[in-house]
Amino acid sequence: MTADDIKQSIIEKLECEFIEILGEDGAHFEGTIVSRLFEGLNRVKQHQMVFNALGDKMKSDIHALSMKTYTPNEWDQLKT
Repeated sequence: MTADDIKQSIIEKLECEFIEILGEDGAHFEGTIVSRLFEGLNRVKQHQMVFNALGDKMKSDIHALSMKTYTPNEWDQLKT
């Protein structure tokens, strides 16, 4: 499993305005995901959406994925 594999799996199931997945060891990954679909949801629900997009990969192929999720508005505020 590579960072690109994870990124592809997420964008196939979840509309993202921005996504970055980092990880070199094939087991531990970090992600930043921005989606308008996160609007109105708390962080737990946002993370659940990402985990659902990854499906069984979280059980077998990915040991750990830490992530930061943002709405587009939150993301824009971070960049200013």
